[in-house]
Amino acid sequence: MPDTTPRGLTRLAFGGDYNPEQWPENVWHEDVRLMREAGVSMVSVGIFSWALLEPAAGEYDFGWLDRVLDLLHEGGIRVDLGTPTVVPPVWFYRAHPEALPVREDGTRYEFGSRGAICHSNADYRAAAANIATRLAERYGDHPALAMWHVHNEYGVPVSACYCDSCAAHFRRWLETTYGTVDAVNEAWGTAFWGQRYTDLEQINPPRATPTVGNPGQALDYKRFADATIRENFRMERDILHRLSPGVPVTTNFMTALSQCDSLDYWAWGREVDLVTNDHYLITDGRRTHVNLAMAADLTRSVAGGAPWLLLEHSTSGVNWQPRNPAKAPGQMARNSLAHVARGSEGAMFFQWRQSRRGAEKFHSAMVPHGGTGTRVWREVVELGKALDALGEIRGTRTVADAAVLWDWQSWWAQNLDWRPSEDHDARERADAFYEALYDRHLTVDFAHPEADLSAYPLVVVPALYLMTEAAGRNLTRYAEGGGTLVVSYFSGIVDEHDAVHDGAYPGPLREALGLTVEEFSPLLRDETVLVTGPDGVALEADVWTEFVVPRGAETVWTYADGLTAGRPAVTRHRLGEGTAWYVSTRLGRTGLDALLGRAAEDAGLALRQDLPRDVEVVRRTGDSGTFLFALNHTASDVKVPLDTPGTELLTGERAAGRLALPAGAVRVVRLDG
Repeated sequence: MPDTTPRGLTRLAFGGDYNPEQWPENVWHEDVRLMREAGVSMVSVGIFSWALLEPAAGEYDFGWLDRVLDLLHEGGIRVDLGTPTVVPPVWFYRAHPEALPVREDGTRYEFGSRGAICHSNADYRAAAANIATRLAERYGDHPALAMWHVHNEYGVPVSACYCDSCAAHFRRWLETTYGTVDAVNEAWGTAFWGQRYTDLEQINPPRATPTVGNPGQALDYKRFADATIRENFRMERDILHRLSPGVPVTTNFMTALSQCDSLDYWAWGREVDLVTNDHYLITDGRRTHVNLAMAADLTRSVAGGAPWLLLEHSTSGVNWQPRNPAKAPGQMARNSLAHVARGSEGAMFFQWRQSRRGAEKFHSAMVPHGGTGTRVWREVVELGKALDALGEIRGTRTVADAAVLWDWQSWWAQNLDWRPSEDHDARERADAFYEALYDRHLTVDFAHPEADLSAYPLVVVPALYLMTEAAGRNLTRYAEGGGTLVVSYFSGIVDEHDAVHDGAYPGPLREALGLTVEEFSPLLRDETVLVTGPDGVALEADVWTEFVVPRGAETVWTYADGLTAGRPAVTRHRLGEGTAWYVSTRLGRTGLDALLGRAAEDAGLALRQDLPRDVEVVRRTGDSGTFLFALNHTASDVKVPLDTPGTELLTGERAAGRLALPAGAVRVVRLDG
């Protein structure tokens, strides 16, 4: 079985996507010299180079890549070698135009971007297998090779194709999944609107229709598209395992909910040898460091808690948002080390040298257009030194306080058409609950609804519209066994086929929560309600209300106005040794903080009242010791209390009592003992 760590890498990974094919060969030697100056330990190579490696069908040119890998090896730099299957060459598409994907409306994409692939196309699969084989045969034992990097950012920009090849493949998938057309009819509820099929051959992808189509079919097509892409990854992975044994194989995920919504990363995490992730700050007015922390926690969770690797982020601004601000001085290092605090075994970037041409020429890089006389370059060199100072944390694991349940398939289902309110957004609730936990300085794992939750004193369910019966039983057992459960509205509504659970809402959560919901009552745009608690304090809520009927649960907050006035808004249910909370409306920041404060008390979680907002404290622990990361995202110097003294690794100073943490700075303390 391949190792899960990059072969031959003895330091934290530091580097980026290296695209020497964009530059004259005389620049390559300068690149390696600068990489050594910056402390680069690994670079990703060859990800977009298919057209150069195979300039015509069956004709290969590996000479330039031989020279690049040999040069990197001479410089002591490890290589994450890509299979370039995200960008088939133009000659391939001219020979096989049907490999270009088709949209729901029948429009076929054209060559000229990246990721324009029908993953059901047999010619694409054969060509991808061939180039992966050629690369593995040539470089499988190259001394610079640290790991293999298959494809690039699966699922974006195209995750599903609706062509005839996909239609035939979808029918085969349905036969494997369901067995018979009658089972498909039952799962999709085709008796509604007279959609019943008598033969699997009658079924097409959910193409454009006059009004809303069948939601069960649409949900299954998302599953099919994800599974089909994953088949292609496994095909390449298995070739690389066979021809390059002992070298880990990965592909770069985009786990942030702000960046990719088409892949079930719980399933993908089981397929790679090492989980890697790309993360870019979304400048939409949110606190970007909170989104970063959430993405890192989610990536670590997809990795099963094991160390993972940040394979791409940016040194400064990106180029693909409406507005692309630069990072403030020190922000690049703070962002990078925030990922490391939450489990990454290094920090890598897109890309090494900033492109002069192409769509991403204004995307920042480790070597900017301005060269080594720039602030960005100076900060890159300093970050390389910092990562070298943290080498002993390799292999340690981040310690979590609580869990948030998340399921990509539930997200897909909730985002289908004709739900009670378009204003209810699963991602928004996940972001909001995560941010409330972050502001209470709790480190979070994410978990699948059917996972073992017994290690967590507190489990939060921000949005789980689709819930299997097994997941419902799992959450009930968790609460009965002494856990504290917090569930937000519109959870536990449908089963895995998007069919409403039999009986009253919330289906498999009725027993755990000790209540039923008679009816949803979504609010109109800009409409709000007040909810009041036993202390008489009124909290504002919006988007959603419900007619809740307690059946064992106690009412903690009550609707003060609106259609549901006088009815329970937030309830608490004692079940076995534990407690289950339910919030039936969309609370804002103040309300969520109050709710989670009460739930944390039930869970016995010690809350960090001694830390200001936007100061992170995260621990990693393992055989080499326990390491406390403190990150200051504010403009003020602060003091962080230390329960245990230790040595600060970035400065070499001793730390005891209270750790000085300057504005915008990061400190990492190896705790004594």
